[in-house]
Amino acid sequence: MRSSRFVVLALAAVALAGCMQTGGSGIFARNAPPLTQNQLVLPAMLRPAPARTAVVAPPVEAQPLMPQQIAQPVVLEPEETGGYALDSGDRLRVVVFGQDGLSASYAVDISGNITMPLIGAVRARGHTPAQLQAAIAAKLKQGYVREPHVAVEVEAYRPFFILGEVTLPGQYPYVANMTVETAVAIAGGYTPRAFKRKIEISRQVGGLTEKRVVSPNYPVRPGDTVQVAERWF
Repeated sequence: MRSSRFVVLALAAVALAGCMQTGGSGIFARNAPPLTQNQLVLPAMLRPAPARTAVVAPPVEAQPLMPQQIAQPVVLEPEETGGYALDSGDRLRVVVFGQDGLSASYAVDISGNITMPLIGAVRARGHTPAQLQAAIAAKLKQGYVREPHVAVEVEAYRPFFILGEVTLPGQYPYVANMTVETAVAIAGGYTPRAFKRKIEISRQVGGLTEKRVVSPNYPVRPGDTVQVAERWF
């Protein structure tokens, strides 16, 4: 029994000596394969962020403008493009510099003329104040004034007329920047039978009378006739 126990102790000593010859790493350390990067467990703050895929929005196609979205050109009336057109009922202040006998106020008569000393009747209807002063200067050069300097301005505009379903229809002095609504107010307002959606303006343009249905904020010109229709219900 002692001899067999001695043999076992001797074999254990030989095995221990072999382990020590491996450099102290042990059998398990020598034979275990190294851990890869995927097998390492890192804290969350040290883990690399996952790759993100960029999302590209599809291009937006340009939509064509509809007809109502396209700005419409503003069409000016002949009077607005060339200035105020004179007519019967306008009162003008004419100044001929250095000629006190010619400088005075003149009314455009029913024929559309003004009558001045020396040169007589001068056509005013349909002309602007600038055109009229040029016409006066041209007549004065014909043996009356050598170098005439003339200025013409409107002293009082011709009246306008308002008829139909207003409290006080008739003729009224023109007020600057007047609209249909202003004209109705001057005439005392609408009557209970007034058809406010049908207001007609008659205007002289180029010797012809034009009629159009307008809104309450439409501008009124000197000499216009405003007609407020009557409703039937």
